[in-house]
Amino acid sequence: MSFKSGFVTIVGRPNVGKSTLLNAILGEKIAIMSDKPQTTRDKIMAIHQSDDSQVIFMDTPGMHKPKHKLGEFMMKAAVETLKDVDLVLYMVDESKKIGPGDQWIIDTLKMAHVNVFIIINKMDLLTFEEYAELVRTYEALDLADQIIGISAVNSKNIDVLMKEIKDKLPEGPMYYPDDMITDQAEKTVVAEIIREKILHYIRDEIPHGVAVEIDKFKVRPDGTLIDIDATIICEKKSHKGIIIGKEGRKLKGIGKAARQDMELFLDSKVYLQLWVKVRPGWRDNEQILKGLGYKN
Repeated sequence: MSFKSGFVTIVGRPNVGKSTLLNAILGEKIAIMSDKPQTTRDKIMAIHQSDDSQVIFMDTPGMHKPKHKLGEFMMKAAVETLKDVDLVLYMVDESKKIGPGDQWIIDTLKMAHVNVFIIINKMDLLTFEEYAELVRTYEALDLADQIIGISAVNSKNIDVLMKEIKDKLPEGPMYYPDDMITDQAEKTVVAEIIREKILHYIRDEIPHGVAVEIDKFKVRPDGTLIDIDATIICEKKSHKGIIIGKEGRKLKGIGKAARQDMELFLDSKVYLQLWVKVRPGWRDNEQILKGLGYKN
């Protein structure tokens, strides 16, 4: 039996469901999810392993026009994944119109000369006629080898998508150990879990001007508990007050929800402590960005 392997990157506008798709494929939560755009800030590599294949996926930040140095980093991270990959999944949603953001992605993909599948997400929100019309719209672009409809949140047609991906990939080696599911360090995943809970818990009261820095990650000698200290970084004093909440309730809620996900991911009990610090303009401060791991 031949063994297929290769690298697949997922691109698309913000908030079309790229991270949801990645988690659905893996059957495990690796990428954080939110209904807010720009949830993913860096490349996330995740590995789907089966008896006859190893598919290395790269989730990327939603493609958009940068407004600050963090945005510039995110766009460079997204575009760089187009190099040396076997396949690009260009993910769109049920939106009927191809806007300027989509057109920029389409032009970028055409210039990159890569194999492309167009993935229409949220097809459960479309009628058959609407879906067929959308397929015709994307067929007219003459961009993709395949156009596949899915619903990432319901895992609809994920099996069909995986079959088509494997068929497209070349025969190759196993690049990573068969028990490895991501290249993300545990500290990185833990920081992202906290940031996800902030996005969910604070909702629309605060913009994306938050980051999370892990100050301590230490397994106790008996192996029964992991001590984690983390700092939530925000841009304004008013944001700090919102994150903490009245009598510290919101910060406690964020911490409790984050700890529960951490314990599932780390398969260990966790003692989590959170602090909030104000660092004005951190998204345009190269030194702070570098310290947080954003390095171009």
